[in-house]
Amino acid sequence: MGKSDKKRILLKIGSNTLTKETNHISRGKIEDIGRQIFELRDNYEFIIVSSGAIAAAKQFVSLESNGKEINVKQALAAIGQPHLMRIFQEIFRELGLLTSQCLLTYHDFEREKSKQNIISTINILVENNYIPIINENDTVATEEIQFGDNDKLAALTASLLDVDLVVFASNTYGIYTKKSIENSKNITIREVIDLSQLKNEVSNVKSSHGSGGMQSKIDAATILQKNNIETWFVNGLEDNFILNAMKNKIEFTKIK
Repeated sequence: MGKSDKKRILLKIGSNTLTKETNHISRGKIEDIGRQIFELRDNYEFIIVSSGAIAAAKQFVSLESNGKEINVKQALAAIGQPHLMRIFQEIFRELGLLTSQCLLTYHDFEREKSKQNIISTINILVENNYIPIINENDTVATEEIQFGDNDKLAALTASLLDVDLVVFASNTYGIYTKKSIENSKNITIREVIDLSQLKNEVSNVKSSHGSGGMQSKIDAATILQKNNIETWFVNGLEDNFILNAMKNKIEFTKIK
């Protein structure tokens, strides 16, 4: 049992997109994502890598830290992950879409047996029309092995699963030229073939909710390019951002 004839898209959703840059998960945004997946279902199959567990928890609790920041994040992730999944499940179910949860750690990509397990499990889910929603298993991951946002997790997962396209949804219209950022004009780099040229364009601006910046996205794109996977950086705050990118209705960065 392998891949179907459908093109396989891995959609990586950052915390900024899921919260629409507020302090809580946006049900409207999850519905927007679900509607697009539903519309594309005849030609595309989707795998989702979703951040947002910590953002989901912050709606309900604030925790005492005992000075251990990483443990608070892990505890928040443990509280928020079921909430995040419940929201996905409820909204996707209303659209007739089925969801499943996969929690992965860095180590899973280092062992051949666990890599094969990931491939088999996710392929079976997708073949049975269950959309895998993947997140880092934050409760067991420690600082040294954290993915640094889920950008790298998305790249490793896509490389393993023979994905055709990875769409990174964040809060910018792709990658901007450094000069345009300095001049507050934000001009999108539309197409990139040579990634080494991009490295000079990267500014060190990190996003407000997510833990990744542009650097982690470029590191991810480097992994994907080595595996011949096309990468798009799209503004997920826009409604219909996947459909609009496909029709070239919005500016975004495409890495061939």
